[in-house]
Amino acid sequence: MPKSKRDKKISLTKTSKKGKILKDHILEDVKTCVEKYNRVFLFTYANMRNDKLKSLREQWSGSRFFFGKNKIIAHGFGLTPETEVADGIHKMSKALKGQCGLLFTNKTKKDVLGWMEGYGEEDFARAGFIPTETIVLPEGPLPDFSHAIEPHLRQLGMPTALQKGVVTLLQDYEVCKVGVPLTPEQARILKLFGRQLATFKLIPLGFYSKKKGYTQLATPEAEAGEEQMEAEDVDET
Repeated sequence: MPKSKRDKKISLTKTSKKGKILKDHILEDVKTCVEKYNRVFLFTYANMRNDKLKSLREQWSGSRFFFGKNKIIAHGFGLTPETEVADGIHKMSKALKGQCGLLFTNKTKKDVLGWMEGYGEEDFARAGFIPTETIVLPEGPLPDFSHAIEPHLRQLGMPTALQKGVVTLLQDYEVCKVGVPLTPEQARILKLFGRQLATFKLIPLGFYSKKKGYTQLATPEAEAGEEQMEAEDVDET
């Protein structure tokens, strides 16, 4: 019987005992996923939101979304043909760069890529987001706001006042400008007015199957020039 490619010992030096236990767990988790699923999709993401990722995990309960340190995952896959845990998967190890995640699944390439292309969840932009449009609020009353919030609007920089008990914008106010990153105050104003500028989406970069090996679909560098990226923390498993 040929020796399983999964049955390999990987040594990670210069780590604490607790850190080594965690890394060993991730390595084993990666190997188990490679063995369990027929396909792996490498993707980057725009405007990551943990609540929406949680919802995706529930929708794709038969598959596995995986996030973690690229270096550890790459060691889990194997860095060379001699150390890889499945034929050809070491090529995906080399593609693990920057902000990315993995989807382990038995669904077809057509189904997954079609879903990713059509998927997008709108959400409120956060500080640092680069708007693709300029938003200007016109001068006049803001009847949807309680008089109690008027001082807060002024604190955020809006030229408001109470006129006959109604919150009123005293002049046209530019909330944000196309191409200029949002400040925390601008992000709060947009949320108060219900303007969702960000879209959480997944962008496929590569695809691995046990039958055909690894195929590069795009590069993180190319996608970064076209998509709005936000570096935010996500769960590692």
